[in-house]
Amino acid sequence: MPTISSLTDAELARKKVIVRAGFDVPIEKGEVIDTARIEAIVPTMRHVLDNGAALILIAHQGRPKGTINPAFTQQPLVPVLERYLKTTVHFAPSCTGADTRAQAKRLKAGEVLLLENLRFDPREETNDASFAEELASLGDAYVNDAFSNCHRQHASMVALAKLLPAYMGLQLAEEVKHLSAIIDDPRRPVTLIVSGAKIETKLPVIEYFLKKGDDILTGGAIANTFLAARGFNVGRSKKEDAFLDKAQELMLLGDKPELANIHVPRDGIVATEPSDTADALDLSLESIGDTMAIFDVGRASVQRYCEIIRASGSIIWNGPLGMYEIPQFSHASIAIADAVRRATQDGALSVIGGGDTLDFHARAGLSLDSYTFASTGGGAMLDFVSGKELPALRALARHS
Repeated sequence: MPTISSLTDAELARKKVIVRAGFDVPIEKGEVIDTARIEAIVPTMRHVLDNGAALILIAHQGRPKGTINPAFTQQPLVPVLERYLKTTVHFAPSCTGADTRAQAKRLKAGEVLLLENLRFDPREETNDASFAEELASLGDAYVNDAFSNCHRQHASMVALAKLLPAYMGLQLAEEVKHLSAIIDDPRRPVTLIVSGAKIETKLPVIEYFLKKGDDILTGGAIANTFLAARGFNVGRSKKEDAFLDKAQELMLLGDKPELANIHVPRDGIVATEPSDTADALDLSLESIGDTMAIFDVGRASVQRYCEIIRASGSIIWNGPLGMYEIPQFSHASIAIADAVRRATQDGALSVIGGGDTLDFHARAGLSLDSYTFASTGGGAMLDFVSGKELPALRALARHS
């Protein structure tokens, strides 16, 4: 990977440093309910402040589609940031404009300014140079610590990096280090655990690990699509009919001895509706009826998955295996988490990531410290471990 300037080598004293953060945190009723992504970049924020600089934070929340939508405001982050940074955090109601420039100009060393949601401006997602120039005018240096957005060619990730002295944040450096290690020099066997609602977003990583890995364990709608491609009746389970042929093609490739094995569940936790009160049954695939839907991987399949995990040398996990938000459909994800934890204790390298994966751990009260590394990225993590070049990293490398 090309060399990128490190934040630890930067002269920051008396400068205004723009840090692109990857917050995008879940907010309910005006309160942040999961602070993991904020906590992850506290070291970078503290480094900037402790080295005599003023800190300007820029980030996005959700997908407001280029319009100002109060439901996606960043203002609820202010008290959380104040708690972690132990200082006053000022808030700018807009990313651009005269008032925001005035706020940035008044900022003194050790002070913090959080700008409103970048995606309230449609120019952010089009990598617009004029938007990047307006952001750049607020500071003297740029730090990217938003790994979760590094696969996006957005103005705050790519165009802005070319306008100021640019550096890799401390969390981003950790992401690159740990993800590089697990793909460049993995301990074998290599196991990929992949689940989620959309198989299309996971296809590149599945195809990559067919050649680079040993076992691919599937869950969720991804597994349902593979099962339907094999001719099983999955009832009303969520699946993607448009990718049945592709799933069949991948499974045929997986039968080749030189390629990784694709594992699908042999049983499932099924119900007629996704609720706490629904009657949930653990049934073999042959017993699933037309009115049923699979909401979790069955216990026999989970046991088989856990045996593979416990024998692994490297593990990459993206996506809970069932509808984890409902306790009776979270069994598989909890069992997998325990198996990965035990394998890690026995010396395996383990990397987990993805917003839903982190949310599952938060809801289940499971520690992320049980793994070698917990990535803040979802799509960015998948692209990186699939061997793709991330646009934001390329921008930093060219600028350094």
